[in-house]
Amino acid sequence: VRASGPGGQHVNKTSTAVILQYDVTNHNYPDWFMTQLKNECGGLFSKEGLVRLKAQKYRSQARNKADALNRLIQLFNKSSIRPKHRKKTQTPQRAVEKRISNKKKLSEKKKLRQQPNFEE
Repeated sequence: VRASGPGGQHVNKTSTAVILQYDVTNHNYPDWFMTQLKNECGGLFSKEGLVRLKAQKYRSQARNKADALNRLIQLFNKSSIRPKHRKKTQTPQRAVEKRISNKKKLSEKKKLRQQPNFEE
């Protein structure tokens, strides 16, 4: 595969880019891992269950192969971390009271800005 980027005329003559395709459906990964992997991959994950990574950062094909493999490993490491479940906490009563008192103060301040109504 022809690469773009650094290399000048050499880039136009040689195929140094690498496309790494990894079929995830061949292996029996847990469901939570698959959903994490799909979220991490974004557009790299195809409908057929392939993860496609294109590496063209370097001028040599060997370095691009290593780069693609490292990126796949990093993707799997990121996806293997299970997200922590957030425990819902109740808002402290003091915080609720403070918010309401601030709202009342602001409301009072805005009322004072209005023109006085003499008809009432």
